[in-house]
Amino acid sequence: MFVMELTYIAPIEAVEEELDAHVAWLDGYYASGVFLASGRQVPRQGGVILAGGVSRAEIETIAAGDPFVVAGVCEYRITEFIATKTSADLSAVRESLPS
Repeated sequence: MFVMELTYIAPIEAVEEELDAHVAWLDGYYASGVFLASGRQVPRQGGVILAGGVSRAEIETIAAGDPFVVAGVCEYRITEFIATKTSADLSAVRESLPS
């Protein structure tokens, strides 16, 4: 599983110009089952996405295709982790430690 932390690197007005395209991009990955949760940071300096079911290389490609990245208004920091414990609602994405 991945924590995709995005940080705005442009004024918020430039971020807002790309917001509709970014939301459409998010919707596509929710529909495919890759994205599990997302939202703005508080204070609004970027956002966070929880994602799973793909490889590190795939998640990096997905992040590179974010309209925010394409427009140069954000950068991503991606952290991979093994979700060995989850809520009941996320039990389908629970993972086991490698042997």
